[in-house]
Amino acid sequence: MRTKMEPVILACTRVWLIIISCLVFSIAGDIGVMSSSSSTVAEATAGLLSYQYYETSCPQVESIVADKLTPILLSDPASSAALLRLLFHDCQVQGCDASILLDSDTSEMGSRKNFAIHNRETIGIIKTAVDSVCPGTVSCSDILVLAARDAVAMSGGPEMKVLLGRKDSNTSNHTFADASLPAANAGVSEILSIFTKRGMTVEESVVILGSHTLGVSHCVNIMDRFSRQIIGANRTPFETLLEVRCAFGASISNSGTVGNDVTITKFDNQYYKDTIRGRGLLKIDSDMSTDPRTAPIVERFAQNQNEFFKEFTAAFLKLTSANVLTGHQGLVRTKCNAVN
Repeated sequence: MRTKMEPVILACTRVWLIIISCLVFSIAGDIGVMSSSSSTVAEATAGLLSYQYYETSCPQVESIVADKLTPILLSDPASSAALLRLLFHDCQVQGCDASILLDSDTSEMGSRKNFAIHNRETIGIIKTAVDSVCPGTVSCSDILVLAARDAVAMSGGPEMKVLLGRKDSNTSNHTFADASLPAANAGVSEILSIFTKRGMTVEESVVILGSHTLGVSHCVNIMDRFSRQIIGANRTPFETLLEVRCAFGASISNSGTVGNDVTITKFDNQYYKDTIRGRGLLKIDSDMSTDPRTAPIVERFAQNQNEFFKEFTAAFLKLTSANVLTGHQGLVRTKCNAVN
């Protein structure tokens, strides 16, 4: 039997529920990524990267990327190195925003530090396949991250989970790119300075350089190193081999290449082993095994591939998640090589 106090208690309970709800939404708004008083909780969390970002909007995205990428890598194993290089150059400049995919970069590609960037068209092919299932949903920057991630795994490297939800920019900055990317003849100090500006530690910088285990370097990028080498009988067998492989001199061709290590299509720790043995190709590869800041890390990765894989996974996640466009900061491009 209801007492006279029950209506009062029920009314008070409703009031307290309303107050608590208001407090919850107020706190959520305070800690959300957008502070506007008109923002809802959903909008406040929309700017965050997530492992489940496309869980409802495009749950097939990862399988589509893998399915389209597999035949490309089988027909051209060098694509793995190209995609990984493409990703790192994109992320190192303005954050992973797919600005490197814009056609406006093409005319200056040969004279800038983005020399030898390839396989941008691969991302466009994958984007078309994704949009046929989930039109206008998945950004080119997320597709690039997924493609590079899969390229590593399909080449024998670690299988990595990546956060998704990046948006694309509609601009690229050539001047900023030149200031943000290392030159081919950069030494340890310059490389560490560039990476630490992006929030990377010395160990993370060394492990990201381990991506050199895939692919080749152009002869034109190691000319400076050879200008500093002792010639004649004091030249090492490795240096002699490079001289044979590359036609050094004024007539050097941009098409001449040398493998970064002896397993150029396999993602492993061979790069560090070669570096310790004096077979580092670029100046940074050669110097990293003797510089006291980096030598112990190089030695550790050379001895333990599992350790290299573990640290590479963490550094990959950190670099691809830093300074990205999310929520309303960017957009989803219709075509990866053109502004909307």
